Amino acid sequence: MDLDAKAEALAQLMEDRLGLRGDGFAAKLKRAGRRLPRRIRRDGALIVEALALQAHPKLSRQVDEAQLTRALTHLNRYLRTVDPWERRKSAMLNWLAGLAFSLLVVAGLVIAMMRWRGLI
Repeated sequence: MDLDAKAEALAQLMEDRLGLRGDGFAAKLKRAGRRLPRRIRRDGALIVEALALQAHPKLSRQVDEAQLTRALTHLNRYLRTVDPWERRKSAMLNWLAGLAFSLLVVAGLVIAMMRWRGLI
């Protein structure tokens, strides 16, 4: 399996697990942004760089195969652990927690304002 096929498989996995859209691996990696940990983003950047170097016969020899294999393995392993349902559930719970906190702050401010004006 060549690098293009592996990158395409990772791009499909990113689409399935993270819900990312885009044309190709590089676009999806860019869209992922902070959804991926820093080390995984670094590995992804290494893969994108290797894809760019692969197009040139002389430059393709500059790619460190061991490091590239390690990056592909790390990214694949991380993406397989991501659960789309858990990610959606966590996002919804975080949104609800923020909403509840905002409502508590507003209620506290209203009570403080009423007390300050002597209505309570």
